[in-house]
Amino acid sequence: MQSLFTAPAAASPVTGFIVEALQSEAHAEAHKPVVGKTQQHKGEPRHIDEMVGTIRAALRSAAGGDLNISLYDTAWIALVRKLDGGEGPEFPSSIDCITRNQLPDGSWGYEAFFLVQDRLINTLACVIALKTWNVHSDKCNKGLSFIHENIKRLREDDENWMLFGFEMTFPMQLEMAKDIGLDLPYDEPALQDIYAKRDLTLAQIPIDVLHSVPTALLFSLEGIPGLDWDRLFKLQFPDGSFLGTPSATAYALMQTGNKKCLEFLTDIVNKFNGGAPYIYPLELFERLWVVDRLDRLGISSYFRSEIDSYLDYVYRHWSDEGIGFTCDSTVKDLDDTVMGFRLLRQHGYHVSIEALKSFETKDFFFFETSSLETPIESLTVTYNLYRAADQAAFPGDDGVVQRAKAYSYAFLQERRAAGDLNDKWIISSGLPSELAYGLDFPWKANLPRVQTRMYLEQFHGSEDLWIGKNLYRMHMFNNDLFLKLAKADFSNFQRQCRLEWQGLQSWCEKNNLEMYGVTPSSAMRAYFLAAANIYEPDRAAERLGWARTAVIAQAISSCFLSSNASVTESMLEGLNAELTSDGHNLARRGGKYSRTENGLLNALNELINLFAPGKDASNNLREAWKTWLMELTSNGGHESCQGNTALLLVRAVEIYSGRHCSANQNLKLSDYSQLEKLTSSICSKVGSRILSQNGTPKENIENLEQRVDQEMQELCQCVYQTCDAISRVTKQTFLHVTKSYCYVAHSSSETIDSHISKVIFEDVL
Repeated sequence: MQSLFTAPAAASPVTGFIVEALQSEAHAEAHKPVVGKTQQHKGEPRHIDEMVGTIRAALRSAAGGDLNISLYDTAWIALVRKLDGGEGPEFPSSIDCITRNQLPDGSWGYEAFFLVQDRLINTLACVIALKTWNVHSDKCNKGLSFIHENIKRLREDDENWMLFGFEMTFPMQLEMAKDIGLDLPYDEPALQDIYAKRDLTLAQIPIDVLHSVPTALLFSLEGIPGLDWDRLFKLQFPDGSFLGTPSATAYALMQTGNKKCLEFLTDIVNKFNGGAPYIYPLELFERLWVVDRLDRLGISSYFRSEIDSYLDYVYRHWSDEGIGFTCDSTVKDLDDTVMGFRLLRQHGYHVSIEALKSFETKDFFFFETSSLETPIESLTVTYNLYRAADQAAFPGDDGVVQRAKAYSYAFLQERRAAGDLNDKWIISSGLPSELAYGLDFPWKANLPRVQTRMYLEQFHGSEDLWIGKNLYRMHMFNNDLFLKLAKADFSNFQRQCRLEWQGLQSWCEKNNLEMYGVTPSSAMRAYFLAAANIYEPDRAAERLGWARTAVIAQAISSCFLSSNASVTESMLEGLNAELTSDGHNLARRGGKYSRTENGLLNALNELINLFAPGKDASNNLREAWKTWLMELTSNGGHESCQGNTALLLVRAVEIYSGRHCSANQNLKLSDYSQLEKLTSSICSKVGSRILSQNGTPKENIENLEQRVDQEMQELCQCVYQTCDAISRVTKQTFLHVTKSYCYVAHSSSETIDSHISKVIFEDVL
């Protein structure tokens, strides 16, 4: 681990890569504007503005959730007989939907990914529906052939990917198939495991709870025998469904003729052209995951109003018991609750930790859904719990947050060590890498552009699948256009960074700053830390202001750490003269100072008088540097005054942004003073940890980490939930600078070099 400003004297491997990249013709070619390098399809938006417009229109038209149909649920709806006593199906359009969607191999199910359970449960359901009405015998026979050929493969599926309620619903379908005379291998050995699981589940179902309290068991009513419908209808959703699932609702309609069930299914069939999704609506789930994906892909700034609208909707339906996948859900689940808890807190909404307590047992374990205290089995649910506890904890929170973090971290590390990284709710090839990065880089040391660069490799758009009663996609956020926009945006960011880095490197060389320890590697690090936090195209002045300030601070600090007292005294004299002048002191000095000193002082002069946006900004910068220099000299030039340097970076960013007038007003606010106090304190502690890490007792380091974590919670609360008089961007500046210190303390030089290459120089493919 390295100090924020020191770097090895020798150029790192990254520096060599940088120089080669900047000199190559390929790099020059890369500066051309991005319109998207992925394969184009007819009618697909190509330019960033077009992609943003298309996505924005989709976000604004969101309703109950956009997901593909479930042939399993569609088949259950197709089984409903005419309720007026006539012959034939109540929903003939569902039969048509089944016939339109048979796959070439005779099966029904998700075509792009072969999961045996998914294909079998969809295929058997569709075959039963067609056979029941004696239609499309050719399709029915092809489906039967597929089942015969593949039922023995049931044991091939990963145990983690078992469809929800499969051990209940598939045996029920087999009994239905037997009743209508379908020729199937009912004694196939692979089925015995399913029957055993069914018997175990039935033995464990709390029948009284099932009939009296809303639980996730309502999802699988069509697989549970001996139901008391009079009691169950007290648990019916306001929309007429049972937990939003069409198959369970269709089963209830077949058993009872309930009018509200009919209304729900009629609405679903009309919305989905004869088909039905496995669950509907799920608008809370969709909105939360959209916001999360936009944020991690680094493109949320394009959709501020849409994100605000989505989170306003979630907040209106928030409760201290948590939330579910839809606003009408009486069954709360941990996944939606912790995602909502984290995102709402980070966007300024006031939510308490009571919702987390709803999912904690007396033994300090956490469970996935309300009313059924079964321990979490899902990697992604546990990871979202960890992210909430790691990123959205505030001072004064009950110990449940710390317990949640400890529980989830231990669970994830155990699964990671065992290599058991398939999840029960999602199939994603990027999940192992996503979990590894999340565990290795706690949020306080996770820089926005580093996270995005990693997530671009972990997120696979339409290839990621969700697991319910069958496989499904959430089209709104399992979206290739999201990924395409994010890659184009990141590529443009990289091109801008490379140009800015060239300018910064030339500036350092012109002023001979390497004489003061400013190597290409350390200058690159300074720029990288700025760009990894402040990445918007129109904020180049802030990025470069941060980087140049860090570079000059390093050069001056190196001078004061010099063993040559005369050099230190001479430099101090020059600095004091420069900072007390009107900005033209350098020209009056003549040849009194050496070329090297003139280079450093000239760089400071340019920083204050040339790059600042106006005279007032120059004066504010001069005062900021005076304050910093006074602290440096009073501490004998020690690098331990990292907190003061952090505040200099914050002030520089704010001034170069043009927000210096607001900054002057902010100085009078107690909340602003608290932001400064916390930033200085955290960065000082982090800096002292870097300087003293060798030989420091482990318990001392752990104690320091605990104090840093506590103050980070305070800082987060100040940034996210206090004082509207201070702009959101200004508060974020404090957080960015502080996290950059934590990142450097957390990361090895090799890791930082790797991230520099990935974020700035390795093209996104």
